[in-house]
Amino acid sequence: MKGLYCQQNGGSGDVVKFLIQETNLPSCLKSHQVKVQVKACALSPVDTKLAMANYTFFRSYFTVGPKVTFFQPDDKVVGILPLDAELSGLCDVVLIHEHHLVPKPEKVGWVEAAGTIRDGLRAYTALHSLGRVATGHTLLVLDGATVGALVAHYHGVKVLATALSLQDQQLLEQLRPSVARVIGVWDGKVDLVEACMEETGGLGVDIIIDSGVRLYEEEPTGQHMLPHKHDLISVLGVGGHWVTTECSLQLDPPDSHSLFLRGASLSFLNEEVWGASRSSQGKYLHILREVVEKLSTGTLRLQLDEPVPFYEATVSMEMVQARHVRKRLVVQL
Repeated sequence: MKGLYCQQNGGSGDVVKFLIQETNLPSCLKSHQVKVQVKACALSPVDTKLAMANYTFFRSYFTVGPKVTFFQPDDKVVGILPLDAELSGLCDVVLIHEHHLVPKPEKVGWVEAAGTIRDGLRAYTALHSLGRVATGHTLLVLDGATVGALVAHYHGVKVLATALSLQDQQLLEQLRPSVARVIGVWDGKVDLVEACMEETGGLGVDIIIDSGVRLYEEEPTGQHMLPHKHDLISVLGVGGHWVTTECSLQLDPPDSHSLFLRGASLSFLNEEVWGASRSSQGKYLHILREVVEKLSTGTLRLQLDEPVPFYEATVSMEMVQARHVRKRLVVQL
């Protein structure tokens, strides 16, 4: 059986290469494992500081261990490969613990489920677990063409989303009135702080979800459209929540004092933590069920590229790792 794997080049930091190689399944199932047939697998960038294989996958399940209680043979399931998995998610067959799986609704297709569940988990974690979203809140989503396209469909929340290109802006404009305002930061004439204050009557937003921030005034060319950390603090309202994906975020004492005066909070978004503690497994499964249910009803939607065949998986994964792909890529088996 063949699978897609990554290898870190010796002593070269975060440089990895991807290859298709032969792999073998263990001869017997553990008590709570299920043996599933993969139908589609979404590709995610590999964070070498967390794990060497981290893919979202979707599959049809057909064999169970002796103590499995959640599923029966021939059930259709969806899940996310844990960080400590020995097998790649992009194999014909994988073994997985039953607590990493939830049933797939009949209305949801293979590719749609694989391409959306991980981003749905990320959005749910940012909004509910960290941001404490509630009806009437104003939400600012940076790089709204990604996560913003998902959270825009939550009822009762006013969504402001930034667009990094004209194409992204046109995509977000189609989501109106779910998206109250699209802020085209790709246009140098648009000021993020001014636009947010105008929409909130000078009160600031309740929740910010970023996709990276600038820590200094002078940043590499590829980061020139990212918001500066001072701008995000400036648009945050009293009692607000800033949810960041910037793992190296540094706040100076004046920044911390500004957050203190607002009574605001800062949280780091890392959806991998759900698999770090067994005490959170119940919450994790609840979130996955919520995500697939909202996907079934159309509350969550994501723009996906056309599915790619298995023989193009290596090239596609290299593009994903290099951040050259804006939409989620899904390999269909």
